[in-house]
Amino acid sequence: MTAEKMADAARAAILPFFRSTGLDTDNKLAGGFDPVTEADRAAERAMRAVLAEHRPDDAILGEEYGRSDGSTGLTWVLDPIDGTRGFISGTPTWGILIAVGGDDGPAFGIVDQPYIGERFIGGFGLAELRGPHGTRPLRTRSSGKMDDAILFTTFPEVGTPEDAEAFRRVAAKAKLTRYGMDCYAYALLASGQVDLVIESGLNAYDIQGPIAVIEAAGGIVTDWQGGPAHQGGRALAAANPAVHAAAMALLNES
Repeated sequence: MTAEKMADAARAAILPFFRSTGLDTDNKLAGGFDPVTEADRAAERAMRAVLAEHRPDDAILGEEYGRSDGSTGLTWVLDPIDGTRGFISGTPTWGILIAVGGDDGPAFGIVDQPYIGERFIGGFGLAELRGPHGTRPLRTRSSGKMDDAILFTTFPEVGTPEDAEAFRRVAAKAKLTRYGMDCYAYALLASGQVDLVIESGLNAYDIQGPIAVIEAAGGIVTDWQGGPAHQGGRALAAANPAVHAAAMALLNES
């Protein structure tokens, strides 16, 4: 499968850099900190090389090297390291994100954590985790109760002050709120460990892989109003429709 060959190639490109000494980090923002490393660039180049061999006519949207046009109607959406801040800090919560689909969103996706050796796969009839303990199905949690929900977001600030206020309304009703997991939070949701991930300010390459995996596992991912989230912006990922509806109502309280 092309997607798994891409994930394998990205793993091989990234792992020599992880927790290495002297890793150079560039900042992509003039007014903040958005790091990129040679590991990010090497991983995307490796994935693009696989596509050039196996799917040369498909389009590509990648975080580091932008968009390449195609003729098949399919686009591969790539984030070589989602969670570069975690990567340069040595935490194993970053991941490789791969998705493929049309204009209406991803049909297949992978969230891959190379250091732990876990690969979360969703789409085309698959919903499974492959890792150190073997292969098992992915299935989201069934509880729809907010007071039993575990909630994640990457940054405590969430987005704008208004976004953060809306997030705090959900957090106040949840059983537990945790921060800083990047794409690994979405993988935990797909595997039935947590109930909600709420984020803002996303790009398409941040969310399309997780969408495919979570939906294949029985979950739901929308924007904060219940519309499509595959182009980025605000995202509400939930284990099931009941907890999704409860969280969305809180996010949109006036």
